[in-house]
Amino acid sequence: MPINRPELQQFGHLELLARQVVEGFITGLHKSPFHGFSVEFAEYRLYNQGESTRYIDWRLFGKTEKLFVKRFEEETNLRCQIVLDNSSSMHYPLDAKQRGLDSKLQFSAKAAAALTYMLNKQRDATGLSIFSDDLNLHTPARSSGVHMAMIYSELEKLIDTAWDKIPHKSNTAKVLHTLAEAVHKRSLIVLFSDMFEDNAESEALFGALQHLKHNKHEVLLFHVADRNRELEFDFENRPYKFIDLETGEEIRLQPSEIKETYVRQVHEFTQNLKLKCAQYKIDFIEADINQGYAQILLPYLLKRGKMRV
Repeated sequence: MPINRPELQQFGHLELLARQVVEGFITGLHKSPFHGFSVEFAEYRLYNQGESTRYIDWRLFGKTEKLFVKRFEEETNLRCQIVLDNSSSMHYPLDAKQRGLDSKLQFSAKAAAALTYMLNKQRDATGLSIFSDDLNLHTPARSSGVHMAMIYSELEKLIDTAWDKIPHKSNTAKVLHTLAEAVHKRSLIVLFSDMFEDNAESEALFGALQHLKHNKHEVLLFHVADRNRELEFDFENRPYKFIDLETGEEIRLQPSEIKETYVRQVHEFTQNLKLKCAQYKIDFIEADINQGYAQILLPYLLKRGKMRV
């Protein structure tokens, strides 16, 4: 299914500006921590004996009889690494077509395509990482046309295979640790995932998120879920067969038998995830597939547009 590029053009006028200082080399919209040869003056500093005299301010020398050197701030582009969870749980719901929805994976791929389009319009560099139990694809951030075409192609593959019943367990914690080491330059990390891990793995997951922040990346987490069914367990009160998409395990039951316990445990996990994200200064965005990716993405980007520093 080709990505609807005209549909993505609605995101072209929005600016996704990182709130942290970012590295880069191409003239763009974002401040760099490195002082180089751009046109925007930053500050003066005293001249050090033996260095180049190229940036000495001779007019200031005439007034003060002291040698001062001009320092400049580069205008650089943002580096963004988009990270997609392709574990089997992200292929849920299998009846999405009948319900007029995208699966969680399709939702994420379309949102990623919109972000890629918008960042490219801003001359920002974008990379793509796809994972399940391992890091299956990782492309460093670039801004060339060829690179953008490759990203769209990979996202289209995900959309076309979103209902393939291929059992892939997730290992989000391991992959995020790998990414924290693989993305060397300070970047904006945008993660699309349902974050469904065993309770025993929760602390490892939070530790991996902290690793990304420790490496000075800005992190956005789009928590992708089918709110009606996965979070609120909204099913008719009749017998169902529930299948674990990652293990294939099956169980038959009446939803009313476990709804109260299920909803409480899911709520506790989600609240704990939100608290950890707040603690690590990670933006947490609830992404309900029932709303559609545009309704999740646009309000958030407009909000960020008012948060410039």
